[in-house]
Amino acid sequence: MHVFHHAFKVKDIASTYQFYHEVLQCKIGRQSESWIDFDFFGHQLSAHVSENMPPLDYCGTVDQVQVPIPHFGCVLDQNTFKKVQKALEIHDIKFIVPPQTRYKGKPGEQQTMFVLDYSNNPIEFKCFKNDAELFNP
Repeated sequence: MHVFHHAFKVKDIASTYQFYHEVLQCKIGRQSESWIDFDFFGHQLSAHVSENMPPLDYCGTVDQVQVPIPHFGCVLDQNTFKKVQKALEIHDIKFIVPPQTRYKGKPGEQQTMFVLDYSNNPIEFKCFKNDAELFNP
């Protein structure tokens, strides 16, 4: 397996720790006063403190739903998707795109949901009805 690495901006370590570790149950990796790494469902996230957070831009349209660009996320299995959804709901995290089915009855059918972390970074979680259709139309 090849692990994906993503470095991104956050407003502070404390709220970032709370969201990724306490809400999403991501394991902690290396950290300093200005950055922290997480095991994000098997991938490496590196959150770096910045005072220059970019504004959100809902310039993407996918299956007639406006989505923020850029965003990052993870493709999960159906059980993990439901566990993440429940954890987000338990912690009163607001969905910017509520859990829904995209491309229903078509190739690539998937469950998807978007939230913002505590630094306003948009994150998408999704799972495919048929994993073989991840890259195939």
